Amino acid sequence: MSIITIHQLEPDITQQLEQRAAQHGRTIELEIKAILKSVLAPKKPSNVDLATAINRRFADFGDFEIPEIPREPMRSLPTFDMGDL
Repeated sequence: MSIITIHQLEPDITQQLEQRAAQHGRTIELEIKAILKSVLAPKKPSNVDLATAINRRFADFGDFEIPEIPREPMRSLPTFDMGDL
């Protein structure tokens, strides 16, 4: 395992690291390791298409059909005929 030394780290950065390490119950070294792992860990690309994502999102609702909306016949369209003027 490598040893990394950082020289001349700003005091406010050191203080933030100490506070963050204390919040997580870790040493500064373990906190820095955790930060580096979270930033540098390979991200798994999401190769999910839209239809699959929608299907997964609504899978908990079960299989159901949306009822068809009853419709009335279309009204007749205006002709805009200028012959009657």
